[in-house]
Amino acid sequence: MARIKVTQVKSQIGRLQNQKRTLEALGLRRMNQTVEHEATPTIIGMVNTVKHLVSYEEIK
Repeated sequence: MARIKVTQVKSQIGRLQNQKRTLEALGLRRMNQTVEHEATPTIIGMVNTVKHLVSYEEIK
């Protein structure tokens, strides 16, 4: 299965509670932190929820 690398590029300060919780569930706690996940539909949906706060790329 493909993997996805997610990096937080914008702050969560002043964001909606569900967006803050989504970042935390992805494992992102601070700016410029990067995590890797399997590219499952659940993870893709979480990234789409906070796509304005993160950058992402697929790892092959």
